[in-house]
Amino acid sequence: MRTLICGSIAYDNIMVFRGRFREHILPEQIHILNVSFLVPELRREFGGCAGNIAYNLKLLGTDPLMMATVGDDALLYLERLERLDIEQDCVRQVPDTLTAQAFITTDLDDNQITAFHPGAMNYLHLNKITAELGAHLAIVAPDGREGMLQHARELAELRIPFMFDPGQGLPMFSGEELLTFVEQASYLAVNDYEGRLLEERTGSKLEEFVHRLKALILTRGAEGSIIYVDGQRIDIPCVKATEVVDPTGCGDAYRAGLLYGIAAGFDWEKTGRLAALMGAIKIASRGGQNHKVSRDEIAQLFRENFESDL
Repeated sequence: MRTLICGSIAYDNIMVFRGRFREHILPEQIHILNVSFLVPELRREFGGCAGNIAYNLKLLGTDPLMMATVGDDALLYLERLERLDIEQDCVRQVPDTLTAQAFITTDLDDNQITAFHPGAMNYLHLNKITAELGAHLAIVAPDGREGMLQHARELAELRIPFMFDPGQGLPMFSGEELLTFVEQASYLAVNDYEGRLLEERTGSKLEEFVHRLKALILTRGAEGSIIYVDGQRIDIPCVKATEVVDPTGCGDAYRAGLLYGIAAGFDWEKTGRLAALMGAIKIASRGGQNHKVSRDEIAQLFRENFESDL
């Protein structure tokens, strides 16, 4: 089963603040917020939701198809995709733009403050999804607003099941648009904060969405995740990481596990466990794509954590 990844390709500029945001941001002064954080560590990494998800699916031994846009500065990223043998046929380079750039500051509590320049992402709508791509499963991950709306519509028209993963792009959409996404999608994946924001924007409770979807996945960080499917609630425990280094890209690694499990026909408990494991593997490395593990090693870690085969 071929999986289409609709999402962003971006450079992540990652900074580490050796303190805690809560000690510098006073709730009673939030209306006149003016803070500066000294960040002695700065790295530039390969990122973006599509890039991260595709990287993790490649680690799992699949050949994902990415649909994304990049700018004039994308050469290093494109060369990396070629080295990883990740197909680039649907990656469009848009002249006179920059590749999307994220500026992420993480504190000692793993809280993050992110600024984002969309750049070439704004031209995502130039990429069209057609039956000729041969996709059997897809994800619409955070990307350019018009492109996300268009790709969800195209997937629905082609009857290709897809996961809606609004992520940090959720505030771009009205309540009506979000309800349309949910109606078009087969699966919805949000974290607890995004879930609350989705409820606020749409005026509907998450429980109401469950009946419209094949599955609703709610992630809760260190508390694990919950999968609502067929009238059931499946609690997925958090997998203990060998080391907690950087949460950047953990959600994308988790979603890669979900997509792999769906494509492989796993039951939802096994799918959720694999997703949790992929997140735990990622968090032990800096950046969204620096963890290196083979398919066999993932299978061994799965056996060690869950006493069953992958």
